[in-house]
Amino acid sequence: MWFKQHCAYTIAKYGMSMCVLGMAEEFKGEIAVNALWPKTAIHTAAMDMLGGSGIESQCRKVDIIADAAYSIFKKPKSFTGNFIIDENILKEEGIKNFDIYAVKPGHPLIPDFFLDEQPETVTKKMESQGGIPEVKEEKPQPQLQPKAHAGAVEETFKIVKDSLSDDVVKATQAIYLFELSGEDGGIWFLDLKSKGGKVGYGEPSDRADVVMSMSTEDFVKMFSGKLKPTMAFMSGRLKIKGNMALAIKLEKLMNQMNAKL
Repeated sequence: MWFKQHCAYTIAKYGMSMCVLGMAEEFKGEIAVNALWPKTAIHTAAMDMLGGSGIESQCRKVDIIADAAYSIFKKPKSFTGNFIIDENILKEEGIKNFDIYAVKPGHPLIPDFFLDEQPETVTKKMESQGGIPEVKEEKPQPQLQPKAHAGAVEETFKIVKDSLSDDVVKATQAIYLFELSGEDGGIWFLDLKSKGGKVGYGEPSDRADVVMSMSTEDFVKMFSGKLKPTMAFMSGRLKIKGNMALAIKLEKLMNQMNAKL
C-alpha cells in the first residue's frame, strides 16, 4: 500500500532513510546522521493543495519540527542512525502540552501518511500473511446507522440530495462518478452542473469530471466525516481520476454535510 498510489514519493522516503543508515555508519564518531518524522500532518503549501481550505485545522505548525530538530542537535555524536518521531522526542524532553503546536488547538489531527498509526489495510494485509502487526490500535468509531446496512450508500445519497441547492451547484460546477466496491456497490453519480443538482445509480448523462474509486464502507465514512478524503487518498483507500481541484471542492461540500450525515 505504501507504493501503489505514490511510488515516486515513497521511493524518495526510502532513499532518505537509506541515506540515514548509510551515512550514520560512514561518518560514525565524526558526524551524527538521523531522520526526523512528523507524527501528524504539518501545515504546508502541499497540505493546502491536497486538502484545500480548512485542512490547516487538522495540522500542526512547523514549530514542532524545529523544536524536535533542536532536541536532536543537543545530543552527542553517538546518537546516530535513528528514525525519530517529533512528538516522541519532545515527550522525552518533558513536553506534555502539544496543543501549543496545533494550528487549531483541540481539533483532531491527521496522522502522518507514513506512520502505522491508523491504516487498517496494513493490519489486515499483515494478518492475512500470518504476521502480527505492531500498530497502535484505533479506538472504535461510531458507524453511520442508515435504515439497513445494505442501503447505506443509497441512504447517504438521499441525504446528499436533500442537502443540494442551486447555490451549491453554482459554486461547484462538476460531475462526480463513484465506482464503489463491496456490498451495495456499483456506479453512482453526483451531478452538480444540472439545475438543483442530481444524484443517482448508474452513469450520469454527461461525462464525469472526477472519478472516485473506493469501497462502499469508506464512501459512507467519507460523507459522514469519519474518514478524511486526503487520508483515504494518501493511504490508497481512495483512487481519483480527473480534475483534482474539483475533487477538493467535493471535500469542502462533504464538510458542510457532515452534520446531517
